[in-house]
Order: sequence, then C-alpha cells, then structure tokens
Amino acid sequence: MTKQTLSFQAEVAQLLHLVTHALYSNPEIFLRELISNASDACDKLRFEALNNAALYEDAPNLEVRVTFDKEAKTLTITDNGIGLSEAEAIANLGTIAKSGTKEFMGKLSGDQKSDAQLIGQFGVGFYSGFIVADKITVESRRAGLPANEGVRWISGGTGDFEVETIERAPRGTSVILHLREDATDYLSTWKLKSVIGKYSDHISLPILMRKEEWKEGEDNKGGEMVTTDEWETVNKASALWSRAKKDVTPEEYNEFYKQISYDHEAPLAYTHNRVEGSTEYTQLLYVPAKAPMDLWNRDKKGGLKLYVKRVFIMDDAEALLPSYLRFVKGVVDSSDLPLNVSRELLQESRDVKAIREGCTKRVLGMLEDLAKHDKLPEAKADAEVTDVVSEEDKAQAGKYSAFYAEFGAVLKEGLGEDFANRDRLAKLLRFASTTSDTVSVSFADYKARMKEGQEAIYYITADNAAAAKSSPQLEVFKKKGIEVLLMTDRVDEWALNYLNEFDGTPLQSVAKGAVDLGKLLDEDEKKAAEEAAETFKPLLAKLKEALKDKAEDVRVTTRLVDSPACLVVQDGGMSTQLARMLKQAGQSAPEVKPVLEVNAEHPLVKKLDGSVHFNDLANILFDQALLAEGGMPADPAAYVKRVNALLV
Repeated sequence: MTKQTLSFQAEVAQLLHLVTHALYSNPEIFLRELISNASDACDKLRFEALNNAALYEDAPNLEVRVTFDKEAKTLTITDNGIGLSEAEAIANLGTIAKSGTKEFMGKLSGDQKSDAQLIGQFGVGFYSGFIVADKITVESRRAGLPANEGVRWISGGTGDFEVETIERAPRGTSVILHLREDATDYLSTWKLKSVIGKYSDHISLPILMRKEEWKEGEDNKGGEMVTTDEWETVNKASALWSRAKKDVTPEEYNEFYKQISYDHEAPLAYTHNRVEGSTEYTQLLYVPAKAPMDLWNRDKKGGLKLYVKRVFIMDDAEALLPSYLRFVKGVVDSSDLPLNVSRELLQESRDVKAIREGCTKRVLGMLEDLAKHDKLPEAKADAEVTDVVSEEDKAQAGKYSAFYAEFGAVLKEGLGEDFANRDRLAKLLRFASTTSDTVSVSFADYKARMKEGQEAIYYITADNAAAAKSSPQLEVFKKKGIEVLLMTDRVDEWALNYLNEFDGTPLQSVAKGAVDLGKLLDEDEKKAAEEAAETFKPLLAKLKEALKDKAEDVRVTTRLVDSPACLVVQDGGMSTQLARMLKQAGQSAPEVKPVLEVNAEHPLVKKLDGSVHFNDLANILFDQALLAEGGMPADPAAYVKRVNALLV
C-alpha cells in the first residue's frame, strides 16, 4: 500500500474556488455531470472491450448505481465502467489537461445558470461535486488490473489531495460525496429521482436505486419510508434516438440536446429519422439557437456523436457532416459500420458518404422549413388576416432570422465546399441592401423587384455596413434607384467566387469591371459618357503616367455622381478588400493594382488639367479613393504632406 499527498494544478485550485462560490444557485447540475461521467466510463469500457472482451471480467451488464447514507451524510454514484488506475486518478482528477481554467473563466458571463453549463463543456464536470460536498472520495479500479491495484482519491476541494492504493474487487468507480449541511436534501430517494428524471432520463444505461417501501410504526401508529435490498431502474434506460418519435416529447428532445451540447437554451429546430435502404442508420440532429463560443476556432473539432448498433464509438465525428454545418449537434447510430471503425476509415467509407449526404440534406431541409415560415403575411395587423395564419407559421416566425444572425457567415462557406447543394444554399442566403437595413433580403426577393431592363443582381463587398453604404461605387445605382446587396461578412468575397449566377441571373460586383447598366442608361447618358471618354484622353494618359506604380489603368466612368474617383478591379480579379484580409490573416496575397475610375464632371477632376500640382493631385485622388473603400495609402505620411501643401 502506498499513500501520498499531492497539490492540485493551479488552474484546478482556481476552478474549485469558482465552483464552490459562484455556481451554488444551480446545485443539482452536479448529479447530471457525475452520472454523465459514469455513463462515459461505461461507453469507454464497451469500446475497449471490442478488442479485449476479458475487460468485462464477471460483470457484462453495464450500469450506474446511486445510493445514499443519511447517517453518514454521503451520496455515492457508482459505475462498473473502465475505471481508473492510480496514475490516471492523479492525472485526471488533479489536472485539467485540455481546456484549462484560464479559458473557462474567460467565458464566464455572470449568469450563474449559463455559467453552470460551461462545466460540462470544458470537461471539468467532476469538480461540480464540490458544489454540494465539502469532501469527495473516489474509489476505483481500472478494468484488467488486479484487485490490489485499486486507488482511493480524497480531497476537501482546497489546495491538495491524497492518493493511496487499496484493495477493490469490483472494477469501475465510486464517487462518494460527503455532503455539506445545506445539501442534505439530496439524501432523499424522491429528490434524486426527480433530478435524474430531469437531466439523465435519456442515458442508455440503467440508473439503479434501491426501492423504498412504507414501514408501519408500532401498533400501526405512524411509519416511515425505508430502503430495501431490491434495486429498481429510475430512468428509461434506452437511447432516446432509438425510440419512436411519437414516444418522445418535445421536452425530452430539448433536454437531450442540452445534455449533448452543454447548451442551456433549447435548440431552434431538430429532426429525428430512421433511414432505411442500402445504408441503414438513425439520425437525431439539432440546430442550436446560439453560436458556440468556439465556432471560429479552427483547432476545435466539430461533428456528431457516432454510435454503431447503440455502441458509442466517438465524439466529434467530423466526417458525418460538411465543415460548414459544424454548428449542428446530434447523434448518428449506424447499423452497417464496423464496431472498430476509425477516423481514417470514416473518411473512406461509402456508407459514411451516404450518411453524410443524408444528414446534410436533412439539415438543409430543416433550414428551408424555417426560412419558409420566417415571415408572417405583411397584413398580419389585420385581425381577419392574422386569423388565417397557421399556428405553425406563428410558432416559426422569426426563427430563421435568428438562426441566420448566428450562423449565416458559416453557411456561406458551403458555396465553396458543397457543389451538389450550392443552389439550395444560395436560396438560404440573406443580405442587407440599399433598400433594407436588416439582413433579410434573399436573392429571390431581389430578383422579384429588379427594374425592367435590369440584367444582373448587383452587390458590393465591404468591411462593414457603413463602408458599404457610403461607397462611391454605389452612386449611380442610388441615382437610378437600383437596389444593391450589401455584403459585409469576411467570408463573402471568397464565397461569391463560387456563385456566378442565381436562377439564371448573373451576379455582378459593382466594384469589378467597367459599370454597364445596359438598358437602364438612356441614350443621352451613353452619348455623354462616350464624349467624355474621348475629350479626356490626353488627361487620362497623364494620370496613367503619374500613377503607373499604383494603378493598372485610369478611365472615365459613369458610376460616379458626387465623388471624383473610385477604385475597381478587373472582372475576375482579386479585390483589394480580399487582398487586405489575406495579409491581415498572415497569408500570402498577390499585389493588386486596381483601376482608377474618374468622374469627368467633378470639379476636382476638371481642375487637374493644366494644374502645376498635377502629380500631387493625381496621387491624392488615388489615395482618397483608397481611403473611401477602407484601405490605407501605402505611404500615409506622403499623403498628409501633399494635402497640407495644397491646403497652405
């Protein structure tokens, strides 16, 4: 026998202080977390036993048992899962190997209910036991080790913990909570059943408690409930996704989602289906209401929980959904995959490809349904009209807008990743526009109100809405009353490279190529533009020479009304905005030499001809056009010097 006292990792000490002092308002989550850990331990045993059946020893039936002792004021959660060796107890219970408390504490919002969910999300659920206990004893033996290599871990939740080897015949783990005086209401069968039913009913393993029966007092006077030696299952003990949809309530679906996602809010939508055919599987997929904090963390694995014939295989099976749907949570249970399937095999399996396609279509179907019911009829204020709106429409109204605000930017990644579903994705996209401040305009909406003679869907990309709205490149479109879509997500410029048209109508960036409004320009405007281009030829030649290191070309344009100049790039070229973004992200980007377009009617442009400050004015014209689109002059000091000289 050996016994040693060790110190907690500094981060754990921080976490324990946080748990015991900040999360007491939702104490019952400790039982959810400890039962979830026990279930995971059984899943791990089942998985390891695929290659070594001897790990089951003499107890093939996996289960979780919850017991309490009123006199000792202890509550014990026991599983017969994989168990812990002494080294694992020290490593797993004394340190936080992956997430770290620094990041954990950085995510806290001050909302205790919300913060409590982070315990599970960051893999530190065991420590939630200290919400109700002033001491925790863990006794465990890893499957496959001899009985004399059991381990006992004890801590009062302060700076250190004790570890010693013990004799333990059964494999698995017992977590013994020595309850504080203010937590003794958990020494009640009714209370524990209530909490288990609320949080852990979906656990596919049986959760067992001792039965209680009424014992009459002497002479049939009074009496009390006493525990018996008989055990009963206090949860449904069947995988929720394996049950028929009609047998699962919305509340059960929502609670299961919260368990697997560590989200405290109900999901926005879910779908539950059994797919039969050449590939058989069950899918239970959820669309969250809020984006997770690590949505844009490239190192964070996303994906679904994978089961094979109800045997847990892995978390975060990325191969089951494309990357742009990484926000989707849920479970896939396959009837066809081998039990020893690896991540490498998932990438190559034909069955997995079929599951991936099926799950993708289901998720897109959910989103299409939300989009279909997003808006109530415009005349909803009219009582008679409102009466004919279906209850489904009322329940779903606004949900897609809420989804898009959280996940719209991620959805756009699918344009470049999922060619097969590109048209479906395009119909789901929403934008602000020059006629709508809200991000609610679809390509279909835009097409429906295009002007007669308009031959393209016009859009502009910018760093933010303000920059997009005030861009000089929009001036002629505003003058003509032509709607332009405003695209301000960082992914827009990249994504639109993969979408050239919508429903037969080409998409045209107002910042690429020479503006051609076609039938929307009258003959007088066309004639004036041609004459200006001819008259300005000598001046354009001088501008090209003065700006040869900055501009690829200089030309007269009809797109400007109030501004003297703007920058555009050639059709098919990389925009200056995208080049800036790539450089800011530390990636290589080609040097983009834009085209300078000038407004022949602007006083500043007219003043250029014959000016003794021609070169300075030409450079100022270019740099101001660059500033107007959110860029920065290559030599800001030189720009300021030129402006100051002219001001003086």
